[in-house]
Amino acid sequence: MKLLQKKYMTPIIILAVCLGLWMLYGYLSIRNIEKPTYSVSQTLERKIEIREYAPMIVAATTVDGPYDEAVNNGFRIIADYIFGNNTSKGSIAMTSPVIQESSSSIAMTTPVLQEKNNNETFTIRFVMPSKYTMETIPKPNNVKVTLAEVPSRTIATIMFSGLWSNAKAEKYTALLGKVMDTKGYKIISNPQYARYNPPWTPPWMRLNEIWVEVSL
Repeated sequence: MKLLQKKYMTPIIILAVCLGLWMLYGYLSIRNIEKPTYSVSQTLERKIEIREYAPMIVAATTVDGPYDEAVNNGFRIIADYIFGNNTSKGSIAMTSPVIQESSSSIAMTTPVLQEKNNNETFTIRFVMPSKYTMETIPKPNNVKVTLAEVPSRTIATIMFSGLWSNAKAEKYTALLGKVMDTKGYKIISNPQYARYNPPWTPPWMRLNEIWVEVSL
């Protein structure tokens, strides 16, 4: 009996250890990643918040659908920019035209934002680290990547966990719109889909949000 128990316990222990390591890796991979600065002005039902976001700089690209393909393509384009395909302000060696240019790696932040446009394209946005200004941030070499400063704004958000799907996005977008209408808020932007976790994060640890800009 003891040998039988040991035979079945060993795989369970290995599975538990692997699960624990997976969860730990998912946690550590985003623990120190910067998020946009905001304050919560109101908390509503079902994990819905009204937030006041500080100004932020975003790097954006617009790509054609369908959704999953557009998100993947947009992610690769902007990731290429933040991981070095950019021109930082380097020193000029001796005299021109001998010009030294260097590439810089830009720290990752969360969330990654996706927005469906009216013409069936999608805009993918990465929020840039707060240490940069429009004057100091490295400029992209790829013309498909644009930089913009987004002013302070009031954002209504609804949070949900688990794997992302179009059905979930539609469900929570509709719920957020219904609550905003009930509370007297006017939605003044397209919904933005905010995803905080890399794909290797365990589904139950993932944080997803729908954002809409609102006014009273």
